[in-house]
Amino acid sequence: MTTSRRAFLTQAAVAAAITVPVLGSPAGAAGFDPRPGSDGVGDPLFPTLGNGGYQVVHYDLTFDFTPVTYDFTAVAKLNAQATQDLSAFNLDTDGHTIDSITVNGRAASHALSLGRSGQELTVTPAAPLHKGAPFDVTVAYRGNGKAPRAGLTGWRFGSDGGFASAVQSSRADTFLPCNDTPSDKATWTFHISAPEGYVATANGELTGKDKRADGSTVWHFALRERMPTELLGIAVVKGTYLYDTSHTGLPLRHIVPQGQEDKYAPIVARTPDHLAWLEAKLGRYPFSVYGIHIYDGYTDALENTTLTLMGTNWFKLNADGNPTYENTMVHELTHQWFGDSVTPNDWQQAWLNEGPAVYYAALYSEERGWSVLADKMKATYAKLDAIRATDGPPGLPKALGGTNIYDGGALVLYALRLHVGERKFERIMGLWPRRFKDRTVTSEDFIAHAVTVTGDRSLDRFLRDWLFGAKNPPMPGHPDWTATT
Repeated sequence: MTTSRRAFLTQAAVAAAITVPVLGSPAGAAGFDPRPGSDGVGDPLFPTLGNGGYQVVHYDLTFDFTPVTYDFTAVAKLNAQATQDLSAFNLDTDGHTIDSITVNGRAASHALSLGRSGQELTVTPAAPLHKGAPFDVTVAYRGNGKAPRAGLTGWRFGSDGGFASAVQSSRADTFLPCNDTPSDKATWTFHISAPEGYVATANGELTGKDKRADGSTVWHFALRERMPTELLGIAVVKGTYLYDTSHTGLPLRHIVPQGQEDKYAPIVARTPDHLAWLEAKLGRYPFSVYGIHIYDGYTDALENTTLTLMGTNWFKLNADGNPTYENTMVHELTHQWFGDSVTPNDWQQAWLNEGPAVYYAALYSEERGWSVLADKMKATYAKLDAIRATDGPPGLPKALGGTNIYDGGALVLYALRLHVGERKFERIMGLWPRRFKDRTVTSEDFIAHAVTVTGDRSLDRFLRDWLFGAKNPPMPGHPDWTATT
């Protein structure tokens, strides 16, 4: 164990074991007015997602899973800080049996009710909490991965009897009681059990393994950077770890299906080149480890922090014999900068995630000779006016998952690049993840950032028209581009 890792593990252990002294002022003291925290943070697209009255500092999750039956028992520990005087507060949860809850080591009462996207777990501590005070919550709970949920589920099941989590945007509550909003980022530690023949995965670095008498192993992971719940990436699968390093020495660990190592090893071996390509444009990779988890229980691709999840269905050559699945690998890797390290404060800012991911994947494809970026952008320009009218403009979407957020977001960046020139554009994009590393941001932050970096105040109006306008502005350098009527 290196000195730096030993120091980090000590810090993580301390963070996970914070205790809080008895708070000073008694209830009723002057200025102390405890009230329940809100059951949502007012996200424009998910009004009841997340909870008010506190911010989580650290999550510590112990998860004991049994494959095939899908039963689990778990303990979630939250170290948090009150942002108001609290008589009660909520956690997002869905489909769990709650066995006990303590706040600051004392038994707390709790109640479950139906929420808009899952269930609301209302916790009433034995003593009210003061604004600014740290506090600990420990929830012991159990459930089954295939049990009915009030909302959507984040569980994905493979042919091996295991699972992987895919919780974006509002499904982390199917794995643990939490503050399920991107505006609340925290550090994490994980302790996940896997029986013999299975491996466990999670965000962050593997810090140790403990063998148990029954033959199972508890895998310990720690993520030192702050992560929102929607990027939770845990799994128990029949898989094999493949290890590598980037060209700059970054540790890489991938998980591929057991028995298919020869098939997938050359694919994940492309990761160092992808990292080098992106680091040349965006600066140093913002986390301490990276990898790809390939799993047959998933058919999409998802940028879980430090461990992208991809289905086995992705990895086919195109009609010309090119490995264009690498575009998707680059797309998800780009998210580690845009979305994972620098995170939108609410879901209406999602173009800040998807626009750069689509743009850089398309640029990578062009540089490999597989496609032409301008052709893709011209096609997007033609249809985006109609999409703005039905789904909202890129910066004010009415829902998640639309072309306006993805290709429309990339089109905004393409227009910006043509308007300011390649050099200034690279400075805007490269300085963004360095300036806002580990923080949450809005479109307003991006607009102000572009103005600051270039010194060009006209970019404020330029970007507002592209992000929020009802119609496409003229594309710089392409007066012939028109929208389809």
